[in-house]
Amino acid sequence: MELKVFVGWDPREDIAWEVCRHSILTRTDPKQVSVTPLIQSELREQGIYTRAVDTKAATEFSLTRFLTPTLAGHSGFAIFVDCDFLFLTDIRGVLDQIDPTKAVSVVKHDYQPTDTHKMDGCIQYAYPRKNWSSFIVFNCAHPAVQALTPAVVNSAEPSYLHRFSWLNDNEIGELDRGWNYLEGWYPAQYDKLNAVHYTLGGPWFEDKMECDFADLWSRELTTYQRSEKQKAAA
Repeated sequence: MELKVFVGWDPREDIAWEVCRHSILTRTDPKQVSVTPLIQSELREQGIYTRAVDTKAATEFSLTRFLTPTLAGHSGFAIFVDCDFLFLTDIRGVLDQIDPTKAVSVVKHDYQPTDTHKMDGCIQYAYPRKNWSSFIVFNCAHPAVQALTPAVVNSAEPSYLHRFSWLNDNEIGELDRGWNYLEGWYPAQYDKLNAVHYTLGGPWFEDKMECDFADLWSRELTTYQRSEKQKAAA
């Protein structure tokens, strides 16, 4: 069965989305994975996302991520991931780690940032379970996920959604942190590294060119650009 992956998209980070998608599709069988951007304007045009604009949101996909089960047809497993990720292994490997009885599976960070600003100068808000929702494996057939309808997403408080208050704690499965490895928070080396998360901003921002794992992202950018040139020349 095809694994559906939805990636948050923001106009300020289009290149991050392109590199994230490239890193997914070049490490797996593209016939078994689909990668779709969550573009807020399109979701509004379709009448799926109707919330007022949230001026506190750091990105346009802050809340649209919770529409993933709906967009996946509420069947099978589906993944949401922020665009500022770089995958280093086959994303389908995460399915080997999940407990199929859980509603969602996430990396349960104990992330308490001290900086007052994050990527691109956005205000850094601290809250419980921060960054848990940046990579979510949804068990779309689970009753609790079935109840996460567009009506809920369009009306609930952001904290209710991001803190997974719509679930019982025992319905939240845990993934190894290697699937959502926070650059600048965790050490620069890890023997089970599957995906780097440049949560403070990555090398696509000029002031982040020297961050941890910048070389990996820049290398991926180069291979992405090369593949695009080859497509254009074909």
